[in-house]
Amino acid sequence: MSKPSFFSRTRGWWRSHEAVLLVVLLAELVFFSSAGRRFGTADNFFDIARHSTEIGLLALVMTPIILTGGIDLSVGSLLGLCAVVFGKLWRDGGCSPGIAGVLTLGLGTLAGLLNGGLITGLRLPPLIVTLGTYSLFRGLAEALTHGADTFTDFPASFLFLGQETWTGLPAQAWVLMVAAVGFWLLVHRTTFGRAFCAIGWASEGARYAGIPVRARVTLAYGLAGFVSGLAAIIYTARLGQAKADAGTGYELFAITAVVLGGTSIFGGAGSIHGTLLGVAAIGVLSNGLVHIHQPREVAGMLTGFLLLLALAVSVLPQWLSSLAIRRRAAQGSQSSPPSTP
Repeated sequence: MSKPSFFSRTRGWWRSHEAVLLVVLLAELVFFSSAGRRFGTADNFFDIARHSTEIGLLALVMTPIILTGGIDLSVGSLLGLCAVVFGKLWRDGGCSPGIAGVLTLGLGTLAGLLNGGLITGLRLPPLIVTLGTYSLFRGLAEALTHGADTFTDFPASFLFLGQETWTGLPAQAWVLMVAAVGFWLLVHRTTFGRAFCAIGWASEGARYAGIPVRARVTLAYGLAGFVSGLAAIIYTARLGQAKADAGTGYELFAITAVVLGGTSIFGGAGSIHGTLLGVAAIGVLSNGLVHIHQPREVAGMLTGFLLLLALAVSVLPQWLSSLAIRRRAAQGSQSSPPSTP
């Protein structure tokens, strides 16, 4: 029996959600390159990479959570809290950036495990739990800074992570690439990661199959906390300051990138490479609008529109399927002969 050709193996992919998103991304690049004079320069693409790293990290770690059927609205607020704690440890605690970074990552992990513990231990809805911690983490950041304190004057060795290049690419881009490879291998090439899809598809079935559902879900939220801390460190290095409003709205950009990349908001299906395409599409859109002299509010509105569109596309197949079933049922009831007395 002959092996299938390359074109027959890839024919289905070209009809996939990721392929459509790739076409949209290419269209964005072509349009903004023609409309903005400096958009197509290497420096500008470096700028896109720098500004997309934190959202990219949050989107990568949001993917396993949404695959399980959950959601985490607190990652942006946790980024702000971790940034403030990092700055306070360095300036007021006398810690080196390395020690402050390790402690910040630990704090983020504990905060993520708090989310996971409340969700799995008390069986509370992820939306409600993370909405509560969204306010809790941001409130703690505001309390630590009294709403006004800003941490600055970090050493140049630390700022290198967010403002300089290494071997030809922005330093933080390497962090994003390593994270992307790691999450891709975790989700698509390990039984541990495939369990996320199984849990989102049917949590009871996954439990009967021997998957420790509670432990996996808790670890997914703990990992989200760890990555939020990492994103906070990179954010602080990029801007050279840490303040309480760091990461405001980042959770929505991350969720938009994941859903835009084809991950079902109901869980059970999705991909890391789709998420990366979603991050790239949002990053290019935000940067391109600046180059054609559009206000930032337009980028926010278009990102919201993309989220609604992606949600509609994810729900549309189920809606069409249920509509077809109802039509067949109605036709069957009309064609069946009346019962005799």
